[in-house]
Amino acid sequence: MFTFVKPMKIQTLYKQHSCSGLSGRYITFDHIRPLLNFSSSYISWEEIGSTQNDLPIVNIKIGRGPKRILAWSQMHGNESTTTKAVFDLLKLFDQKEVIQDKIEAFFSTYTLSLIPMLNPDGAALYTRENANGVDLNRDAADLSEKESRVLRSAFEDFQPHLCLNLHDQRSIYGLPSGHPSVISFLAPSEDQQRTVTATRIEAMKEIVRVNRVLQKHIPGMVGRYDDTYNHKCVGDAFTAAGVPTVLFEAGHFPGDYNRERTRELIFYALLEICGITAVSSEIADHTDYFEIPENKVNFKDIILRNVKFHKDDEPVSLGIQYRETLIDDTIEFIPVAESIGDLSNFYGHLELQGKEKEILVNYQQNFDIGDKIATITEKTSKNTLFSSNT
Repeated sequence: MFTFVKPMKIQTLYKQHSCSGLSGRYITFDHIRPLLNFSSSYISWEEIGSTQNDLPIVNIKIGRGPKRILAWSQMHGNESTTTKAVFDLLKLFDQKEVIQDKIEAFFSTYTLSLIPMLNPDGAALYTRENANGVDLNRDAADLSEKESRVLRSAFEDFQPHLCLNLHDQRSIYGLPSGHPSVISFLAPSEDQQRTVTATRIEAMKEIVRVNRVLQKHIPGMVGRYDDTYNHKCVGDAFTAAGVPTVLFEAGHFPGDYNRERTRELIFYALLEICGITAVSSEIADHTDYFEIPENKVNFKDIILRNVKFHKDDEPVSLGIQYRETLIDDTIEFIPVAESIGDLSNFYGHLELQGKEKEILVNYQQNFDIGDKIATITEKTSKNTLFSSNT
């Protein structure tokens, strides 16, 4: 029988046993290769395929129990937060200092088959797509790509009872309350009617359990994706094949563009999925899934409100979005003019007030949507309202 880790001790576990070898947003196969060295006899790995550019795709097996979970991360190469979190989980499983009864119970109850980086080519380039420019999460029907075929083979060979599809979401997502959507979930549909089948119900129950944990850390900041069916998506395809599948989307925690805080929250979610924690003895009711608010596209990285671009203009707002750019093996966040207008239906992760002042963008009155923004100043006083260097 499991004995559970108390919720208040989860933070301590994370601080003591998170993986220090991974940080930031740019995570490639070269970063994870040195971490594939495990002392536990219950953890092993093997190469199960290769990419278009002949980088290896590896699978890590954890535990020897009858309940089988298949998980994969970085299907999109520029979505690395969950990769960091799964290595945090692996580090916890590969130590002999704490909660050994819980870990041994996991090893005897579950077998976790984990592909930590499905798209190493995209990871190296920091692109969503693979080296052929294909979105692997839209390739479930065609299986045109080597990486897609590797995942499908892993699915068919392993015959999992549960799948975890691990992703990042953009900082544009928020909730109707005005809170950012820090983490989102989806129990994918298996038909156009979005029928709540027995398979989907099991995925919904997993999400309800995890949401209970996360509400203790980020109350009101967990979202739910629209469940429109798309047969090209992997989660929809695996659900249609009769396997409950949970889509994870790691998003933006305020001020955390490197997503280290979100990584920690994903770690907590994975602990709950793996049965290490339990915040309630109450059986999960799948209908609670629909109480999780649905995501909206209602955030900008920065909103500068109530400004004028010419003296006689009506005040408007300027929305700025960061463009994530790979420069010298580091992700730089380049502010770009994204929208101009009312923007009263949007929130900014950073909100600035222009007080109806006339402004200059990059010391010019005229600029275009899509232009990089180095500085915004008040035209008359020359005061700086925004600088990309701060």
